[in-house]
Amino acid sequence: MAKVELKKPIVDEISEVIKDAQGLVLVDYRGLTVEQDTILRKQLREAGITYKVFKNTMMNFAFKGTDFEALSPHLEGPSAIAVSKDDATAPARVIVKFAKEAPQLELKAGVVEGVLYDAKGIAEVAKIPSREELLSKLLGSLQSPISNLARVLNQIAQNGGGESAKEAEAPAEEPAAEAPAEEAAPAAEAEAPATEAPAEEAAE
Repeated sequence: MAKVELKKPIVDEISEVIKDAQGLVLVDYRGLTVEQDTILRKQLREAGITYKVFKNTMMNFAFKGTDFEALSPHLEGPSAIAVSKDDATAPARVIVKFAKEAPQLELKAGVVEGVLYDAKGIAEVAKIPSREELLSKLLGSLQSPISNLARVLNQIAQNGGGESAKEAEAPAEEPAAEAPAEEAAPAAEAEAPATEAPAEEAAE
C-alpha cells in the first residue's frame, strides 16, 4: 500500500477535526507528566474542546487551503491541537490557564476566527470572557435598569397612595371644625335683640 494511501485517513481525520473550527491552539506537550496530560485532556473535554496529537507532516497537509495554513511555520517538534467549533476563545483560555500551573506545556501559536496569533497573542486572547459570560453580563446590564425602574415606580406608588389617603382625610376634618363657628355667630346675633329689648322699655 502506498504511503499516500496510508496518510489519507489521518489527513481526513485532521480535516474533520478542524472543519468549521472557530478557534485552534497549537501546543508542544513535551514535559507533561501522564497525570498532567490526563487532567489537561479532562479540562478540555469538559469545555467542549477537541484535543489531538498528530504528526506535523499530516497537519501540514490537512491545513493547506484553510485558515490554519498560517500555522505551518510553527509545526516543529511534538505538536498537539486544541480545537473548538463553538467558542473561539475557549482553547486559548483553557490552555493558558493550565500552562500557568504546568509551564512545561508550551504555546506555539493559534488561529482564532481566522486570525493567526503567536504565543503572546494567544495569551491575550485567553483574557477574553466566554460567550456565556458576555451574555450573562449583557443580560445583567439590561435587567439592572428595569429592576431599578420597577423599584422607583413601586416607591412612587407607595408614596402617592399615602399622600392621597392624607388628602382624603383633611377635607373631612376641616368642615367639622368650621361648622360650630358658623352656628355660633347666628346664635350670638339672636341673643343681642333679647338684651336690647328691656333697654327700650326702660326708656319709655
